[in-house]
Amino acid sequence: MELTQLIFDLCTAQGVSGHEEPALAVVKQALAPFAETQTDANGNLYAFLGKTDAEKTILIDAHLDRIGLMVTDISKEGFVKVDKCGGIDARVLQNALLTAPDGITGTVCCLPPHLSDGSEDKATPVSKVWVDFGMDAREIKKHLAVGDVLTFVSLPRMLLNDRVTSPALDNRCSAAALIQTAALLHEEEPPCKVVLLFSAQEETYGSGAVTGAYKINADEAIAVDVSFASQPDISGQYAKISLGEGPMIGISPILNKKMTKQLQTICEQNEMPYQLEPIAGRTGTNADKIALTRGGIKTAMISIPQRYMHTAVEVVDIKDVTATARLLADYVLSGGVCND
Repeated sequence: MELTQLIFDLCTAQGVSGHEEPALAVVKQALAPFAETQTDANGNLYAFLGKTDAEKTILIDAHLDRIGLMVTDISKEGFVKVDKCGGIDARVLQNALLTAPDGITGTVCCLPPHLSDGSEDKATPVSKVWVDFGMDAREIKKHLAVGDVLTFVSLPRMLLNDRVTSPALDNRCSAAALIQTAALLHEEEPPCKVVLLFSAQEETYGSGAVTGAYKINADEAIAVDVSFASQPDISGQYAKISLGEGPMIGISPILNKKMTKQLQTICEQNEMPYQLEPIAGRTGTNADKIALTRGGIKTAMISIPQRYMHTAVEVVDIKDVTATARLLADYVLSGGVCND
């Protein structure tokens, strides 16, 4: 499948934390030509590549869940009250379009400025947000119940210069990179066992990475996620991160130095662009969970540069997704780093 279309299919799928099944179905179908897959009780999907009987195992993780909202109440007038499920930004919710699993669309209620006393100039807390689906209580309850989840209406679009915009690019673009990695490794024989983990619930608990990494018990692992690219009003180190200039290789106390250096060396030997992401503490990704699994797993981190994270208009560059897949495949083919 063509990479851009794959990203669009992934971003269009539902799959809020704890409800990843629609996205899992897209991943499973895309992986069918390249790998055997299985799921577990926690909502993870695993794909197995390379020499299944090899002594060494490399795990590559990308979380598959997306942020969303959970229904907490339905008023007698039919308005739907919600709370965040994952890191929803309250600033972008005013008048946002939301969709339910069965496809019905609603809009977030917002007080018109003509009726405002000015106190509404600040973002309404998510716990006080209501959604209007245009139905009375009896009708809306045919479609929604307390505990159901909503997401941004997914409208993936191509921009200029190989860039795409869509909700859920965090982290569906990384899932696409892993599927592309599977396609690349299908053409060459990896010297080790490779497990791709499409993990659940990163945006809420990180439980998918914890249980998935424990199950596989790999020798090495790479967590793939998105991170911040330059945009107006950003200062500091992320002002230097550019879209289209290659994946970001993480540097952190919790990340394995040999693996980080090996990733950089592969890029330099193959004249592949890359960018560095120094983080003095926690990475805020599944790498933090995986590295502490069992007695500890050597872990590295690769991030795809992204603008406007956790909004309905996230932006990435297709070239960075392609380069991430190539780097992952080359790392696996290099055999990773030697066991201590």
